[in-house]
Amino acid sequence: MLQKLKLQEYLQEKKEDERTKKAILTALAIIGCIATIAGIAYVVYRFMMPDYLEDYDDYDEDLDDDVEDEK
Repeated sequence: MLQKLKLQEYLQEKKEDERTKKAILTALAIIGCIATIAGIAYVVYRFMMPDYLEDYDDYDEDLDDDVEDEK
């Protein structure tokens, strides 16, 4: 009788541990999905948006060359 009670308690604890593990795994999976979607969105944003500073820097270099040529 005592062994049966101990076995039932052990099974109950094990079942609760499995629930906890499942909840943690589900939460981590959701966080992973959100991080993946955010990463993809960032890559698409960077690919689609032009880099205006790059054009500005080229313009400055061209002006510097023209000023040196005039001397």
